[in-house]
Amino acid sequence: MLTENTSDQVGGMGEAALIREMLTCLGSAGPPPPHGPGDDCALLPAVGRRRLVTADPVIYKQHFLPQHSPRDVAAKLIRRNLSDIAAMGGRPEAAILSLSLPRQTSIRWLKRFFRALGSEAMRFEVTIIGGDCSESEGPPGFFMTMLGQAAGRRVLTRTGGRIGDMIYVTGRLGGSLLGRQFRFQPRLTEGVWLAGQRAVRSMIDLSDGMAKDLPELLPPGSAARLDAHQIPIARAAERRAKETGRPPLHHALHDGEDFELLFTVSGNTDLTRLERDWRGAFDVPLNQLGKIVPRSGSTPPILIDHAPDNFQLNRGYEHFR
Repeated sequence: MLTENTSDQVGGMGEAALIREMLTCLGSAGPPPPHGPGDDCALLPAVGRRRLVTADPVIYKQHFLPQHSPRDVAAKLIRRNLSDIAAMGGRPEAAILSLSLPRQTSIRWLKRFFRALGSEAMRFEVTIIGGDCSESEGPPGFFMTMLGQAAGRRVLTRTGGRIGDMIYVTGRLGGSLLGRQFRFQPRLTEGVWLAGQRAVRSMIDLSDGMAKDLPELLPPGSAARLDAHQIPIARAAERRAKETGRPPLHHALHDGEDFELLFTVSGNTDLTRLERDWRGAFDVPLNQLGKIVPRSGSTPPILIDHAPDNFQLNRGYEHFR
């Protein structure tokens, strides 16, 4: 399985290219989204309400470090899965947890982890229905598969946005490394509400940073034109900027693990009314970032007006790159 041949290693290939190769090999066994790989959840055939399935892990030294508590790790594991359910306007039901652990794993640490996981599951009305555990010579890893269902008649996917749509985001962005990656609130209620608004056309949760996630919502031949003044920057992003010397906008767009909802709204709708209804339902900030516009030639997928001088937009976080 492991090789010294660098041309045959996933390192340097990039996550997106690797996924494309995997789907090619799967052929018809890997249907297109939303019924197969490529969206925040897989949409299963209807049994009563339509079902949702997602999976996300937390792995030692990749998603958490020795100084992070078992409670932090449990919260991050279940909430990042819940955020995927929220991104499609669903409600969680149950979860399956698999563990890959070296022999040196502390029993006391595991007991604290499972207590915290039980507390989180009860809080969000999720039943842990099973899983598996295996010994490993690699780092500890916790792998969750979560099941949910559509909360209403609509399920929002990443596809559906059109040129002329407006782009919105919930909450504030950036600086998750300062602790929010373990303390964020999955936007479940907000996701259900948005799925109930006919003007909302597509949605994604921000896990890898807006620089990487926003292009997932863009239809072919389009780009996103954003106003830097409208991008909601978290105080943690401002603190990170003082540490790194980079502008706060950089951290808002690239840090990742914001787990806010990014979505598109028909440009023909009454946006003032939509925003007023949102404020009446939620305390969470809602910001209009910009618009989906036509794209031609070598135009980048994201255009930012009023950005700081010499500001460079990178790709955001991507595994295997």
